[in-house]
Amino acid sequence: MKKLILGVFLVLLLIPLSQSFSQGTQINNSALSVTLQHETPFLYHDSEGYAVVVGAVKNHDSQTYVSNVKIQAIFYDQFGLSPIDIVSGNSTLQVIPPNGISPFVIRSSNPNPDITDASVSLLAPIVPSSEKLPELIVYSSETILDSSFRFSGVLQNIGAPNSDTNVYLAFYDVFDRILSVSTIELGDIAPDAEIKFNLDEEINQEAVGFLLFAESDVFNSNFVDIKIPPKQSLTKLVSITGVSVQDIEGNNLSEIEFGSIVNIVSKTNIQFSEEQSTDETPYTYYIQIKESGKSPTVEYIGKYDGRFIENGLQYQTIDWEPRNSGLFFIETFVWDRNNVPLSEQGPFILINVQE
Repeated sequence: MKKLILGVFLVLLLIPLSQSFSQGTQINNSALSVTLQHETPFLYHDSEGYAVVVGAVKNHDSQTYVSNVKIQAIFYDQFGLSPIDIVSGNSTLQVIPPNGISPFVIRSSNPNPDITDASVSLLAPIVPSSEKLPELIVYSSETILDSSFRFSGVLQNIGAPNSDTNVYLAFYDVFDRILSVSTIELGDIAPDAEIKFNLDEEINQEAVGFLLFAESDVFNSNFVDIKIPPKQSLTKLVSITGVSVQDIEGNNLSEIEFGSIVNIVSKTNIQFSEEQSTDETPYTYYIQIKESGKSPTVEYIGKYDGRFIENGLQYQTIDWEPRNSGLFFIETFVWDRNNVPLSEQGPFILINVQE
């Protein structure tokens, strides 16, 4: 993904100097603080050929509702020399509650297959908002994933009449990135009403769960985190073992210096079943490095593409150059090329980065 430094300078041109922010991912306005959940947004092309950027923002204020949360997306081609499209959009929620989050979805101005990358930044001003009481309740009644995703749920209005009511499903992957947001429009809701709703559509195969929530002109709802049972392959068994951090000479490390380049090395073992129709399986090996703490932030995501040819061990190596100091933990995953998990999540290890 493009470095967000370009987003910083664009935001600097648009925001008064009295406001402070970091790398285009945060805006502080007096006591208000809103940040992007991830520095690198998820990008895909929809069925009409438009490039779509998806992500999430968080309101860090513990007491204040905020609104007017605007996000700017800058789209690039594979060369990334200059922007080919710049579009601004709003958070999905009109009003973000204290300590709450909201997804956002921004679509390119026109269909463009040349768009391959994007960066996002927050735009000022973020403003306080009047309270939206949690008078809406949403819950799931059925979730089925086969050829498509089928979901049934219920919305209850325990307050006064309201209008412009929408239910949202924000799908996320194993890295907690928002992949897509589906909207179910319910319109006007009578007091003490109970409304059933359904969704039947194809979803990104990387999705492992979704956040279910609702908002109307005057109310909002609780957030419900619902897991999607992953599709497991019954004909393969892959295990991840021996994850380590090594220097260029192959020595295992538990501490490294900031700015040094190290190798994340792992080995995977595959055992094909007797019913396996082919002895060749393309796969993608992922590592995710998170900063340790109460609210871990993603430091780095890397991948290695390979093929399992026959039973036995394979070794994977991914380079990493830390951008920050501190204590980090490394997670590992193996998926096939359809983003279906081939193994359980591998063992994670801790690494200390010194300044």
